[in-house]
Amino acid sequence: MIESALALVAPEGEGGGRMLIFMVQIVAIFAIFYYLLIRPQKKEQERHREMVGSLQKGHEIITAGGIIGTVVHAEPDRLTIRTADNTRLVIDRSKVAQLVMPAEEDTGSGGGRKATKKGGR
Repeated sequence: MIESALALVAPEGEGGGRMLIFMVQIVAIFAIFYYLLIRPQKKEQERHREMVGSLQKGHEIITAGGIIGTVVHAEPDRLTIRTADNTRLVIDRSKVAQLVMPAEEDTGSGGGRKATKKGGR
């Protein structure tokens, strides 16, 4: 079946048709890799960059090392987080893995923490 398809593309003795099919296969493989691996990774990086850029005081976060804390001070490249009553850590902003709880917005309703989670965990 493949030989008959090749015979239609190029007569016997010419290798041009085989080269064309080979090139189409290579392009198809790159397209599959792009849509299955590269494109989703770029989207995830963009989502993480937006999340890290929006961090502010009061957000509850999880670091890449698994430390859970609340942001108490935000600088352009660093965050100071409170992990316990008197424990504060300064971390690199890019090492935040997940935003657990957004900062509470003062809506006047006076009540409780939001029960939404951000991220994949």
